Amino acid sequence: MKQRYLTVLALISVMTVMLSGCQSTDSTQQTEKPMPVTLNVTTTYAGEDGNALNFQKAVQAWEEKTGNHVSDRSQTSGEDFKYRVVTDFETGMEPDVLFFFTGVDANSFVKQGKVVSIDEIRRQYPDYAKNMMEKRLPKSPVDGKAYAVPVNGYWEGMFVNKEVLKKAKAEMPTKDTTWKEFLDICSKVKKAGYTPIAASLQQVPHYWFEYAAFNNGTLKNHAIVPKTVQDTSGRAWVDGLEDIKTLYKKGFYPKNTCMATDDETFRLFATDQAAFLIDGSWKVGALESEAEEIDHFTVTHVPAKKDRKATEAIGGISSGYYITKKAWDHPEKRAAAVDFITYMTSNEIVSEFAGSSVTALKEGVSTENITLSSLGRDAVAFVDEITGFSPAVQDALSESQREPIFMEMNSIVKGKTSPQTAVEQVLERILQE
Repeated sequence: MKQRYLTVLALISVMTVMLSGCQSTDSTQQTEKPMPVTLNVTTTYAGEDGNALNFQKAVQAWEEKTGNHVSDRSQTSGEDFKYRVVTDFETGMEPDVLFFFTGVDANSFVKQGKVVSIDEIRRQYPDYAKNMMEKRLPKSPVDGKAYAVPVNGYWEGMFVNKEVLKKAKAEMPTKDTTWKEFLDICSKVKKAGYTPIAASLQQVPHYWFEYAAFNNGTLKNHAIVPKTVQDTSGRAWVDGLEDIKTLYKKGFYPKNTCMATDDETFRLFATDQAAFLIDGSWKVGALESEAEEIDHFTVTHVPAKKDRKATEAIGGISSGYYITKKAWDHPEKRAAAVDFITYMTSNEIVSEFAGSSVTALKEGVSTENITLSSLGRDAVAFVDEITGFSPAVQDALSESQREPIFMEMNSIVKGKTSPQTAVEQVLERILQE
């Protein structure tokens, strides 16, 4: 009996030790930090993007702060990039965090429920994107919900190489320069042996398409997708393509514009071989990085024709950071993705990225404490003169719908496809989808 009693006591002692040991282990686990995770991130901060270096520095700082790692698959924005992103979602290869466009380009993966809305994220993280103005959070055309947290908006304008104009003895365009006067300036530049317009019609024709259509429309109707080639927007598209075709026939684009990459034509401009470049606000930083003499460059309004005022510009907020459902359903990646985007969209980081761009920040961005180059100061002055913004109409079209114009610009300018036929093909695809 005594032996049995001792045995029971021994068992109780062993169980007590085991239980206390388990409790000790559980307590330790509860206080341990989460294991570091690797976030797969895709953005447009790459190549000649003026914020590519800022992005890399911010990523490194976040990695050092959190112990997490970013696998960066960023790529220069363009039709190839958009196609790659959409394909990644279709094949289950989407990233954890995506910096991407918020218009029709994102429709496919929004419809499939593969990205998480800001409202859903806020149910678990109430302060998510609270430093942003609600009215400036881009809404999806699919359901009117906000999915992406913006960093900064954009404007598109005409960058000018003053050195080329000086050598060509050509006038500097201003907000009062007409389209006809602009063509005369281009003729002088070409006659002097320089390229008037740096553009790759093969890779990035959309900047010229936007302003060419805008020049044949109005601020009020530019963002309206035509229903027929004969309505107001349809005629603006056709006439705009005719203007691009005229510029090509006059030899104002680079000789290899139908084969060159955007990087190649940008270098023409940055190395004082071309006079004009229509592009976005991000090119300010790119020129500051690439140009040997930043004082050679300025930015002004795209010369206008018909009813458009030159001080009316393409611009707005059309991209931001998404969290994919893939990351959201992974507990550790969910927290890391929220923390990463919160860091990348903080007031400090957004202000550093914004420069002369518009933002969605509640507190806004001040340029008073930012050291600006001469081009940066000119960009601020340019934005101050803008009297109206229109969204880019291309953002209302899917990648497939844009193809007959953007992927076939070579055929259009060479006369193989008429502008009217190209627009009709776009409208047919809209009906089919």
